[in-house]
Amino acid sequence: MVETIEGWRCIGCGRVDAPRPCIGVCQDKRVELVLAEDYAEMAWRVQQLEEALALIARTTPKPDKLDASWQALQARARALLGSGSG
Repeated sequence: MVETIEGWRCIGCGRVDAPRPCIGVCQDKRVELVLAEDYAEMAWRVQQLEEALALIARTTPKPDKLDASWQALQARARALLGSGSG
C-alpha cells in the first residue's frame, strides 16, 4: 500500500503544497510526485501485464493446441499493449 497525504495543487502553475504541523526538525528536500490517478492507472496496467505474463509462464498447451494458444496469448498481449498507447 502506498502512503498518501492530503495537499493542494495550483491549477495554474502546478505548485503542490501539503503543510503539516512542524515539530522543529523540518528540512526541505526535493521530491518527485505523481498524481494519484496516474499512479492508479499504472498500477492497473502493471497488474494486467503481470497476469498475462503469469499466464504465459504457467500454461502448457497440448501439442495439438500450441498454435491456437500462442495466438490467444499474442492477442491478449496486443490488447494490453494497445491500451497503454493513449
